[in-house]
Amino acid sequence: MAARLEQYADRRPWLTDGAIVLALLGGAILGANLATPDGDRPKNVWVAEVLAVVACLALFRARQHPRITVVVTTACVVTTGGMGYLMTPLLLAPLMVALYWLAARTSSATAWTYGGAATALVVAVAIGFHIDGSVLLRTVGPALWLLLPLALGSRSQLHHAYLDAVRARAEYAERTREEEARLRVAGERMRIARELHDVVAHHMAVANAQAGTAAHMLDISTETSRKLLADLQGTTSNGMLELRATIGVLRHADGADADTLEPTPGLAQLPALLEACRSAGLTVDLQTAGAARELQPGVDLTAFRIIQEALTNATKHSATPKASLQLAYDASRLTIRVSNETSDASSRREDHGGYGIIGMRERAKAVGGHLEINGSSTGFEVLTSLPLHIGPPALPYIATEPGR
Repeated sequence: MAARLEQYADRRPWLTDGAIVLALLGGAILGANLATPDGDRPKNVWVAEVLAVVACLALFRARQHPRITVVVTTACVVTTGGMGYLMTPLLLAPLMVALYWLAARTSSATAWTYGGAATALVVAVAIGFHIDGSVLLRTVGPALWLLLPLALGSRSQLHHAYLDAVRARAEYAERTREEEARLRVAGERMRIARELHDVVAHHMAVANAQAGTAAHMLDISTETSRKLLADLQGTTSNGMLELRATIGVLRHADGADADTLEPTPGLAQLPALLEACRSAGLTVDLQTAGAARELQPGVDLTAFRIIQEALTNATKHSATPKASLQLAYDASRLTIRVSNETSDASSRREDHGGYGIIGMRERAKAVGGHLEINGSSTGFEVLTSLPLHIGPPALPYIATEPGR
């Protein structure tokens, strides 16, 4: 209920202030007509009533100019007290409201400085020049009535500051969530782009090499051409199946229809990859050092995709139909070395880097590994070091280099 009243007052400040002023004006006029305990009533009541009207009307500017309002209401109250009127809460009410707005709208130092001065003046007028047994009552009463709105106004200011801080923290948390969501979306886009690039680029490169070889051998050996075309059909079929599996994983990320999807590629599919390269005219010499270790799924996929991309580049740019693939296992890491001979032109193209090389670097970095590209006028080498066990995930790296 109190919260709704406060919201209503904030939406309609002039109407709220008008109601408060009317109520205070009625009380101030009533206080000006009260008699003292001895039955005496000061003369010139109309002057006190005029001062009460001025003090109440000044409250319309209390929100915008709290200091001036306190000065005006203090002057009116002190003048009324100097005329001999009893300092009752009815006469002090306009000053009390002004002190409340002063404490709620200004700093604590300003509020207590102005409030202390106003309280001291009112108490001094209340004491006057007659020191008797009622001096304590005439002193403590006005002081407490004037210090109360200062405390309430300070509490209101602290409450609003707390609400503003809570609102700011909520907005910051919302912005943080949005930023995190954007980073996740960017990372997911990069992952999708890498998967589609690896699938499409490899199979299309192999299919292009197979088609070119088949066309070249068509007039020389019909049997060889027939076998190459059969391999071409298998390459394109495998490419479509793997592309469908990749898109299926993205489409059914919640695990639905998981049984219908192909298994995630890994080094277990390496023989099929080497056979596809062989059918495209690239012979790969595979050498393994150390005992083969079972890899975590992320490392296994990363190793396969890096080898696939490196051999795809070798298929397109190798100066000879040969490439070398070396796998070296040790206690904690897997080292992959793919090398081939290149012509000067292809070597210069490799030096610039492209989406394929960028993708390999990103994959290696994502699992805590490292990838180096070593190119010269006669050879090209991809050297990768991958951990056998993945540590804490890193933030996604978004590449901005030009593509190949």
